Amino acid sequence: MREVQLPEPRWMRARWAAFAAVCAARGWGDNCRAAGPRWHYDDGGGNWADLVHIDADRAVLLGHDHEYSETYHGRAAEYFGEPETDLLAGAPDWWAGPVRAAEADGLWVGFAYGFRDGWLRADYDADDGFDSVNPPFADEARCRGLIDEYTGGHATTAAVDALIAADADVTGELVAAVVGPGLDARAGAAAARAFLGA
Repeated sequence: MREVQLPEPRWMRARWAAFAAVCAARGWGDNCRAAGPRWHYDDGGGNWADLVHIDADRAVLLGHDHEYSETYHGRAAEYFGEPETDLLAGAPDWWAGPVRAAEADGLWVGFAYGFRDGWLRADYDADDGFDSVNPPFADEARCRGLIDEYTGGHATTAAVDALIAADADVTGELVAAVVGPGLDARAGAAAARAFLGA
């Protein structure tokens, strides 16, 4: 297994929820959302990442980039005629459920990382596409850049700071200060607060 340098799931929440608030306020709530133990992000172009909480101490982060994932797990290897990358090689059994569930839903899975006292992945050399998915929850600059893009760049740094600092405990006022008038700040706040339930 190889170590993966990513924040713990609890440190991802603030950015994930902040971006979800902006997406939902714009009416794009399906792009970034929390549904119980599963947190979802996609870029609207077929690239995605999900964090599935197994329990309070364990989680699986999985996803795929349709252009840059060079790993072919399960039926993807046969479909694309490529050698299989076993994303679960050496992994404990609890990693498998989220991966198999995604594949049962017809999704390709290019990466699967497990968290328990740190992030690990299977030992392979191919580019699994995670860096290309470039999700907002993994990097502060990426999160701020996407919020800026989705709000037309009018939000102040202080307003964005406050939205992220709320760590999912978001109010409509915090969302409105970032997205501006004419958007659904209440829907944004509800989307962010859904991340408190994991």
